[in-house]
Amino acid sequence: MSLLFDVLTIIGALGLFIFGMKVLSDGLQRAAGASMRKILEAMTKSQWRSVSTGFITTVVLQSSSATTVMVVSFVNAGLLRLREAFGVIMGANIGTTFTAWLVALALGKLDISDLALPIVAIALPFLFLKQQRLRHSAEAFIGFAILLIGLVLLKDSVPNLKAQPELVDFLSSFMDRGLLSRFLFILFGIGVTLILQSSSAAIALTLTLLSSGILPLELAAAMVMGENIGTTLTANIAAVVGNPDAKTAARSHFLFNLIGTTWMFAFLGVFLSTIGNGFEDFLGAFSFVEIDNPEKLTLALFHTSFNVINMLLLVGLTPHILKLSRRLVLQGNVKRTFRLEYIGSGVVGTPELALLEAQKEVKRFARIAAGMNKSLDRLLNSTDPVERANVLEEMRRAEEITDRLEVEVANYLTELSREEMSDETSQRVRGLLSATNDLERIGDLYFQTAMNLESKQVRRVYFVPKQRQNLKRMTELIDEAFSIMLGNVESIGDELNKEPAFKKEEEINEHRNLLRHKHLKDVGKGKYSIESGIFYMDTFTALEEIADHILSITEGLEEHL
Repeated sequence: MSLLFDVLTIIGALGLFIFGMKVLSDGLQRAAGASMRKILEAMTKSQWRSVSTGFITTVVLQSSSATTVMVVSFVNAGLLRLREAFGVIMGANIGTTFTAWLVALALGKLDISDLALPIVAIALPFLFLKQQRLRHSAEAFIGFAILLIGLVLLKDSVPNLKAQPELVDFLSSFMDRGLLSRFLFILFGIGVTLILQSSSAAIALTLTLLSSGILPLELAAAMVMGENIGTTLTANIAAVVGNPDAKTAARSHFLFNLIGTTWMFAFLGVFLSTIGNGFEDFLGAFSFVEIDNPEKLTLALFHTSFNVINMLLLVGLTPHILKLSRRLVLQGNVKRTFRLEYIGSGVVGTPELALLEAQKEVKRFARIAAGMNKSLDRLLNSTDPVERANVLEEMRRAEEITDRLEVEVANYLTELSREEMSDETSQRVRGLLSATNDLERIGDLYFQTAMNLESKQVRRVYFVPKQRQNLKRMTELIDEAFSIMLGNVESIGDELNKEPAFKKEEEINEHRNLLRHKHLKDVGKGKYSIESGIFYMDTFTALEEIADHILSITEGLEEHL
């Protein structure tokens, strides 16, 4: 019963540590808000800057899993290229080693956890402010304090070895088997990380076991290597619903850590000996801390050194690792069906980042609608029955996709709107919801117009060359309007290019008015039949209505900035 109670106490302490880490991570991401887009721009400047960004982000969030899941989401949303994503992942691997130093110091005689309650006292008043950024920042500080308290409880909850000899006997049975023991503890590290879903928590547990004398240094290092592999599972789970590039980014994280663990497996003893002999002066610099067990700092130093050296060894092999990662992504000849390409299921943890995915999906939605304009132009100018049938089927499929996209994207945005978010993000959600409604209506109008033109063909009613020429000019103007609108969808959150959008709408209205005026004269002069005139007027009227919806998208985005 005593052993069970001790185990539950350790689990509870780990749970508090993980909870504090989550509050810290969520608070910081929400405080950053829409500025995450600027962080993305910084990521893509160069690979070394990507590594630095991954390092800093992970140190701040105290979670490499949070960083890599964000990276997978960015790649899935088309916001980050694979090469830069891999750089961020390598940086995140180094950044997560900061936790080991934090835990090593917390387990020493310098109890940094004494800062926990003062941090809560300072942050608490900010929780009641109306300004969201300050409130979220306060949540992050309180999360950090909870994390520190969890570390103290973890330290105090480790059972006394003399009182629990059965635990020592159990672990000892795996310790004296040479390389097999090293391999088993790598597997043990993987398993612990999979269970806890946090490499930081797993490393905290490993350091606690080392500090208590339960684990020798070499096997603790083997556990840390396993934890490096185990932490890649979270990103790979997140990528399950992602596109092939997102899956490739997640697999590259797994390969990077697996390759590092493989070469370190062979040199672990030599590596630890080198650290112990070559960094005595470094460890001596911490003498003022009165570390009761220097092996804790040795393990923290091993964790950092291992990941830094692994990054330096593999950074030049980035193209080859990404190529191998692509091969690990199964892309069989599966029949293509409708699916959201950028929006995943629970991939992103904060509304601000989720909105980036939704924005990409809306732009894809807009491209499909713009493609229907080109299809309609082909339908207007083709006399080949086979080609017309193919174009009509294309438009039918496109209209079905726009209907489903409206439902899926609107549902996603509606769910997103229930999350706590900044006023700016909330406005952008409403702008995208308005855009999806307009885009679905555009799809309906194009398909209705196509069916109307097909009915004209069946009834052997034809347009004269001048009618086709006028309608072609109309579709060209709408193409230009789509181009402006697509740029505005991309620029959500920044300055919209609204003046060209309004000018293009005026130009389309003027052309519609001109066509209407000429149409009445031409019908009166008998230049084409009344029935042809009816189809003609219905077509350019529908096109002008489509242009209204295109402008409405920009207006909706402007209104909700």
